[in-house]
Amino acid sequence: MIYYISTNWIEIVGAILSLIYLILTIQEKVTLWFFGIVSSAFYVVVFYQTKFYADMSLQFLYIALSVYGWMFWEKDKSKKLETTTMNYRDWIITILGTAFVYMIYYLILSRFTDSTIPKSDSLVGALSVIGTWMIARKFLENWLVWIAADMLCIGLYFYKGLNLTGYLFIIYTVMAGVGYWQWKKAM
Repeated sequence: MIYYISTNWIEIVGAILSLIYLILTIQEKVTLWFFGIVSSAFYVVVFYQTKFYADMSLQFLYIALSVYGWMFWEKDKSKKLETTTMNYRDWIITILGTAFVYMIYYLILSRFTDSTIPKSDSLVGALSVIGTWMIARKFLENWLVWIAADMLCIGLYFYKGLNLTGYLFIIYTVMAGVGYWQWKKAM
């Protein structure tokens, strides 16, 4: 156990910080963004070491989107940012954005890296970028995107030997369902 902790401490700390981030997201606390930034910094290292390049680059985007989300949520401190559902235009932007991000990730991963799973890694990357943008905008449907992305991640992380992160994403999937119902109930 001590050997596991000493050789995987970055993943362990990242997983703990990520859980805190998710709990604060469900609770709609603005401090979620701080934990999003810090956990992403830890996972940059984890994903670099395991050659999950899309997920690694995604952590940099999470950091940027966390700053954006933090500013967006803090924009008007006199009132709480309300959760909304997506309209037709939002869905079109989301679908086209996901396809665009997927294509960019896939082109980069398949041509310029030694990624062993460029299609799957690109899909996770695309869904995650869009899901984080949706959280920043407080769209209820962000949770549905996260359920899909998290379920895909479970298989990928176990396949790559990131067992702790695989288990973390099982918890994420369940908590995304909880988040959906909590945010819907709060609407």
